[in-house]
Amino acid sequence: MPGLIDTVAWVYVEDGRILCARPRGKDVFYIPGGKREGAESDVETLLREIKEELTVLLDPATATHVGTYEAEVPGAPDGTVVRMSCWTADFAGTLSASSEIDEIAWFSYADRPQVPPVDQLLFDDLRAAGTLDG
Repeated sequence: MPGLIDTVAWVYVEDGRILCARPRGKDVFYIPGGKREGAESDVETLLREIKEELTVLLDPATATHVGTYEAEVPGAPDGTVVRMSCWTADFAGTLSASSEIDEIAWFSYADRPQVPPVDQLLFDDLRAAGTLDG
């Protein structure tokens, strides 16, 4: 598919709020994760990206796919779509922003306007499931 951005994201919800990260030099928060490199599987991408961004090690044995979302990318050429494959997984270590990340934050559903359209689809599903507080 032309104009497809293929990403994998880590869904980590605690006390009704989801972990989001703002990459260095950006003014938008995202669900942590990133783009696949080469022939990486979703889980391989997830493990690498989360270690790079949040300095924790995810446990691949606990990785569970929770959904895949697609939405157009605001400000990108017409037809550019991001696909975000979302996973949960247990982790070891202490969450902290790496040099790639300016800030991490815990968002409720009320913070939905602060994330991109593809992330908003995940927020909707988490709220409908009763996982994300209003």
